[in-house]
Amino acid sequence: MAKLSARLATAILVACFIGCESKQPLQVTTIQLGRSVNSDRTVSGFTSTFAPDDTVYLSVLTGAAGSATIRVRWKYGTRVIDEPSKQVSYNQASATDFRLLSPGGFPRGDYTAEVFVNDQPVGTREFHVEAR
Repeated sequence: MAKLSARLATAILVACFIGCESKQPLQVTTIQLGRSVNSDRTVSGFTSTFAPDDTVYLSVLTGAAGSATIRVRWKYGTRVIDEPSKQVSYNQASATDFRLLSPGGFPRGDYTAEVFVNDQPVGTREFHVEAR
C-alpha cells in the first residue's frame, strides 16, 4: 500500500509539473494614447492633445504570453482622478485598453497616465486638454 501511495503521489506531482504551466509576468512593449481604439484593443489616431469632451484611450501592448494585473493611475495635475485595473492572461502578444471619460467634460490642463504591471511602474504618458 505504501508503494502505491508513493507512486500515486509521484504521478500527481509529475502531472502537475507538466500540466500546471505557470505564466511569466507580462512584459510591456508600448503604451499608446489616443482618441479611439481598434478592434484589437490598440489605439488608433495617436495624440497627446484632447478636447474637454473627448474620451482618452490608453492601450498597454505586451510582447509575449503572461499574466498580470495592469493598472492605470489617471491624474489631473497631482490629483488622482481614476485608477482602474484589469487582471489579464494572454497566450501571445496582446493589448489591454483603458479609457478615461468625463460626462461633464475635462478641465483644461495637464494630465498624466501612470501604468503599473503587478504594482510595478512600467511607464507614463502625459497629455493635455485644451479647447479646439
